Amino acid sequence: MVDKARKANRADMTIVRTFDAPRELVWKAWTDPKRLAQWFGPKGFTNPVCEADARPSGVMRITMQAPNGTQYPMTAIYAEVVPLERLVWNTSVEQGGGVSFDIHQVTTFVERDGKTEVTLQAFITRATPEAAGALSGMEEGWSMSLDKLEALLAR
Repeated sequence: MVDKARKANRADMTIVRTFDAPRELVWKAWTDPKRLAQWFGPKGFTNPVCEADARPSGVMRITMQAPNGTQYPMTAIYAEVVPLERLVWNTSVEQGGGVSFDIHQVTTFVERDGKTEVTLQAFITRATPEAAGALSGMEEGWSMSLDKLEALLAR
């Protein structure tokens, strides 16, 4: 179990990335399931299931598929949606072998001279010991996802 007092003050992961695209386009890439499916997940992964109902209490369901065919389903509930500015959701992941964790995710979008600065913060709110391996790759996985998003926005 994670110490919630510690979590109130520090994210387990923070990534800041500036995209050479207007905020509205970046927002759509995060909230339109067809666009989200094109970039979400590490390099080489696809998303055979991608649903996103970006509204408070709306559900996001994504099944990431690795190049070897292994599937990684995840479900999230949007807690807060401020159009063009902020997405907050809670993700629960259950996998074989006892891997189980919950993450509170906060993503903000700030327009800066026609570009968009995205800040992504993740707070691990619950994790089994078996989840350590999956969580250790979270920052690298998100960085690869954001690389794919950057390529999508450049098209």
